[in-house]
Parts: sequence; structure tokens; C-alpha cells
Amino acid sequence: MSTGETKETAVYTHGHHESVLRSHRWRTAANSAAYLIGELRPGMSVLDVGCGPGTITADLAELVAPGGRVTAVDAARDVLEQAAEYVRERGPADAVTFATADVHALDFPDDSFDVVHAHQVLQHVGDPVQALREMRRVCRPGGIVAARDADYAAMTWYPAEPGLDEWLGLYRRVARANGGEPDAGRRLLSWARAAGFTEVASSATAWCYATAEETLWWSSLWADRTTASAYASLATDAGHATPADLTAIGQAWHRWGASPDAWFSVLNGEILARA
Repeated sequence: MSTGETKETAVYTHGHHESVLRSHRWRTAANSAAYLIGELRPGMSVLDVGCGPGTITADLAELVAPGGRVTAVDAARDVLEQAAEYVRERGPADAVTFATADVHALDFPDDSFDVVHAHQVLQHVGDPVQALREMRRVCRPGGIVAARDADYAAMTWYPAEPGLDEWLGLYRRVARANGGEPDAGRRLLSWARAAGFTEVASSATAWCYATAEETLWWSSLWADRTTASAYASLATDAGHATPADLTAIGQAWHRWGASPDAWFSVLNGEILARA
């Protein structure tokens, strides 16, 4: 998922390394948009902002079938191509349209969609309030603007691993230096009110990785992301960390993931805002 750069300059901290997309492809409407599912009906039109590799997009298309349509947008054309290929293989391809877009200035008329959805997007943009204003503008009166974002400061794990403490502090520094807000989850309600919404339902749910398979997957992708992704380059190029620091953090992820007691929880804030 990416949002690109605008006059409200922000850099997508994660980039699109395989380790990032490995995580994004795991996401489904059930595990990442359950708070929205009850609002969806056949025939609805949905805008999926920052769609990434398209796994949630395809689920949304199924949930508004028959008769519904999803427009999936992202700033990264190569990721859109992957999403389009995924939807072609899985379906329903004829119900999904793809386009590049900037969430700060969406290229759609007012009142275009019944639902506007953004998953893990607002933490990466330069002006989340303006992004929500745009999402509200293109949503029909009475429609729903839905957003869900992680809150890094609220992430927690066991057993204790000092290297993961280093990882969390480093990630938050890098994300903020890039113009984003890594603790976005707790801010969604405030941002929505600042964007002009008066009817907002706010909630929180968590991803939890607790089996040996889950913690190995989670630790491996973060070890790879820390040492080999765009995030790693951003961290070292800006002087936030040295390559040796990143190697040590990657090793800490592997140590933690090898523990039979490993457990990790990611808190996500959510909003359903009525346009």
C-alpha cells in the first residue's frame, strides 16, 4: 500500500520490497476490515484507497456482489499491476477497476461512491485530515468513510527482547522523518472530526500472532524488512541507524521469533464516518 508524494510531502516508509508485500498479501476483509463488513450491501460502489496487492479489494468486490463495483487506487503503478493480476486470477475481475491516485486530491467527482475505504493508509500520508476530507468529498451523502490504521506505540510482545525495543523506536523515528504518523490508530477519531465528520463510530481490533507458524512468519518478514527494504535504506541514508544497527535488529527479530513463547499483538484503530 502506498500513497506517494504530494505538496504535503510524505514518503511511503515501507516501500514495496517482497517482505512488505508478503505481509500485505495476508490481509483479507475478514482479518483487516471486519468493522466495515456489516455496512456492505450488494450493488454498492466502493473506492478502495491504497489498495496494495489487492487481497482486501477482491474481498470487498465479493461482498458487494451482485451488482456492486470496486474502484481500487494506489500511487504505485507496479503494485496496481500486481493487484489487477491477483483479481483477474481470483475474480470477480469484471467488478473491479484500477487507477493511480493521490488520496490528498482524488480524481473523482463529488458524491461518487457509497463507501470509501482506506486500510493502513493514513499513517503514511503528509496530511491525513486533508485525505479524509477528500474521502468525504467523493462519498455520497449518507455513505461511509472507513479507515483502519495500526498504532505502533501500542504494539506489544513477549518475551522481552531489547532489540525489538530498538526496532520500535527506530521505526517511529524514521516514519515521522518521512512525514507520516506511526501512531495513527489512536488519532483516527480526532482526524475525522477535524475533517468535518460529525457522525463517527470509533473502535479498535488487534492482529495477534501467537502460533509458532505465525510468529516465525511475522519475525522473518520484519527481519527482512529491517535489513533489505526501502525502509532500511531510508533509515541509513538519513542517519537514523547504521547497517550494523539494522543487522542487530534483524537478528533480534529472529531470536524473538524462535522462542516457543513468542506472542505479538498489533493494535489497530478504526473509524466508520458517515458522510
